[in-house]
Amino acid sequence: MQISLELPDLYFFNKSKAQVSQEVRLALALWMFQTGEVSAGGACEIAGIDRYSFLEICSKYQISSINYEIDEVENELINFKE
Repeated sequence: MQISLELPDLYFFNKSKAQVSQEVRLALALWMFQTGEVSAGGACEIAGIDRYSFLEICSKYQISSINYEIDEVENELINFKE
């Protein structure tokens, strides 16, 4: 999918179109991952980066890369004890 955006030059005067494009892709990927709309793999694909780089960026912005439901954690603990 291709999307075109009009952004004010004032805020991006020292960046190339490629840099702005990459930053927008990363921001979208982080947001979609944080809201649970895509998996880490999907977010990596959207951002155009590898998983390790993506997880490092998540850590930088304090975005949890582990998204378990409470019942999943409880089941894991029960299985671990057995």
